[in-house]
Amino acid sequence: MEENKVSIEIPSEIKYIRKVSSEILESLSPYGPDEKRLFDIKLCAEEAIRNAIVHGNRADKKLHVRVSYWVEKDKLNIVVEDEGPGFDPEKVPDPTEKGNMFKESGRGVRLIRKLMDKVDFNEKGNRIRMEKALK
Repeated sequence: MEENKVSIEIPSEIKYIRKVSSEILESLSPYGPDEKRLFDIKLCAEEAIRNAIVHGNRADKKLHVRVSYWVEKDKLNIVVEDEGPGFDPEKVPDPTEKGNMFKESGRGVRLIRKLMDKVDFNEKGNRIRMEKALK
């Protein structure tokens, strides 16, 4: 379990998001996931990292985001954790409700929950764990 775990720590700067998602996707080539799975993984990883930088750490470059990932039993696990105060994921407004549809943010958590197989948050709300089957 988790013996192939990779951990990356980045400053809270948007420019690092693609570098991390690319590294995750490259590590998956031995498992042969299809293009749709790769797209979902890339989108969700980038969204979770962006949320950690922008909402969690409020883009404070002195604060870091930690990303860990590993494959276990043909399932990719990704954990993204920020140093911010956290939030209650159950209190995120539904982006499909009339008053929220044109807001610039607020769709990420719903998107992640829809595209990943399993999603959970720690109690503080500053760490998300996502799981996606690779086959």
